[in-house]
Amino acid sequence: MATASGSFTGGFSDAERAALLALGRERQYPRNSRVFTEGDLSDFVVVVVEGRIKVLTSTSGGTEAVLGIRTPSALVGELAAFDGGPRTASAIALEPLTVRLISADEFREFVARSPGAALELIRMLMGRLREGDRRRVEFGAYDATSRVARLLCDLAAEHVRRPDGAVEVRLAQHELAGLVGASRESVARALAVLRDQSLVTTGRGTVTILDPESLRAFEH
Repeated sequence: MATASGSFTGGFSDAERAALLALGRERQYPRNSRVFTEGDLSDFVVVVVEGRIKVLTSTSGGTEAVLGIRTPSALVGELAAFDGGPRTASAIALEPLTVRLISADEFREFVARSPGAALELIRMLMGRLREGDRRRVEFGAYDATSRVARLLCDLAAEHVRRPDGAVEVRLAQHELAGLVGASRESVARALAVLRDQSLVTTGRGTVTILDPESLRAFEH
């Protein structure tokens, strides 16, 4: 399932991280604003400093498919640094967002002189390819309830647990729907099933996973 897809800078040395964040310029975006738009010819990459970005693409039917949620230390829009083509997806701030915008030239030069960063870039891209393969398998093999459960398990692993062991995930139902490739109505029914089994509770724009281990064992 497409979630955060891991950190780009997580394996950096302190010096590499500082060198990367010294490039480009810092910018803030309010919630729901676009960082870039599918089809744009912009040539910068984005490093998330604070907040979360939703990456999505438009389908032929006019709906939106969510490709992933990127969290602090993630790299977004990396293809623009290498192929010079139009953006293949849009990036939207899920909440107040602080990023570092780095030009394609600066980013390529940084990767060329930083072997550790080059390896992290390869690792990240391979992880996203594996994620895409997994998504395609799950869409064909599991129903909406199982896909929602699996997504929430992935998200739980990326969030800090509360003292009671629960994990709160801040995503609206339509955003969950985009991530699992299902309608909003199907996601609402899936969450109702999980609520009935005391695996989650839901609120406005949030899902609280009460017992991540039991949810991971869920089969439908």
